[in-house]
Amino acid sequence: MSADASCRPAGDRAVLIELKDNDAVQQLAAGLEPRRGSELEEIVPGHETLLLVWPSAAPAIGKVEELVAAAAVAAEATAPAGEIELTVSYDGPDLEQVAASCGFSPEEVVARHLACRYRVGFIGFSPGFAYLLGGDAALQPPRLAEPRTRVPAGALAIAGPYSAVYPRSSPGGWNLIGSCDEQIFDPTQNPPALLTAGTVVRLVAK
Repeated sequence: MSADASCRPAGDRAVLIELKDNDAVQQLAAGLEPRRGSELEEIVPGHETLLLVWPSAAPAIGKVEELVAAAAVAAEATAPAGEIELTVSYDGPDLEQVAASCGFSPEEVVARHLACRYRVGFIGFSPGFAYLLGGDAALQPPRLAEPRTRVPAGALAIAGPYSAVYPRSSPGGWNLIGSCDEQIFDPTQNPPALLTAGTVVRLVAK
């Protein structure tokens, strides 16, 4: 196993793998995906971690390290993740505040935000909430000092190194800079989430 990865137990049925960055997480997750169902019950990417869950007791750490090493080799031949375009409008109530905090005009914020090629790093916070990585390093506003009690579904938001589209109405502390036309989460569909870990996302202005 790579020196940049380490494994440790996470309960009786799971092992947490710590990796150097999200690129390594996505690559390893892709290499392990063929084992989902037949061997692994869940493969859960995080920002720099990958949680593996077995249907019964997890194997010894040495066996997990062998599994990870084999999956890393398999990942090199894995097809790249799909790409999705999202149609967005930059009409959010916090756009001017974000511009001021980052030292740009609102128009510059929009141009910089649109120019990036994003990738879903992981899913968290609520079902279908995709943390988008790959944003402009100069656009990293802090979260709101006081979270909103309600953020509408489809709100385009940014906080620190992440961007996201709220999949459903919920409380939230991110800066709202716009809105998205596509429905990000629909429990009546299979799969219910439009975005999954590893998906490449391009934003297109409406």
